[in-house]
Amino acid sequence: MEPSTEYVAFEEKVKKTIYIDNLSPQVTKAVLENAINQFGNVKDVQFVPTYFASCGVCAALVEMESAKQAEELIGEMGDSPLMISGMPRPVRAQKAQVEMFEDRPKKHQRRIVCRWMDPSHQNFELAKQIKDLTKKYAVEAQYIMEVKTRIKCHFRP
Repeated sequence: MEPSTEYVAFEEKVKKTIYIDNLSPQVTKAVLENAINQFGNVKDVQFVPTYFASCGVCAALVEMESAKQAEELIGEMGDSPLMISGMPRPVRAQKAQVEMFEDRPKKHQRRIVCRWMDPSHQNFELAKQIKDLTKKYAVEAQYIMEVKTRIKCHFRP
């Protein structure tokens, strides 16, 4: 199956985008653009939610003009802190990953087909084990989310 042209364009966007972490919550889109424009042309800045936002740490996806500029920016940011509003801030920069984008298109038009499996089939026991593991992991994930919710409610001011 051939990936859609929309997804190919999205992959190109990901190659030109960097993820910047450890930003101050006072940083705005305009301030970040001005700070990064000294390294190359910024096409777009998109702030992304992080689990550490309550601790005063933010993150952003910054799309550059080219993939080469993005790579150079990652190298530059690793060598020195970013000066924002006259204050040095040791931010972390890395290549953006596809999973970081909320607006990513579907890669393929997939269709899921479910069928009953005959118990005499050679892979029946394997399929049963996978089904049981899936149920187990779903219960564990649900428990972790409940604990996380309880902790979050407990520590709210």
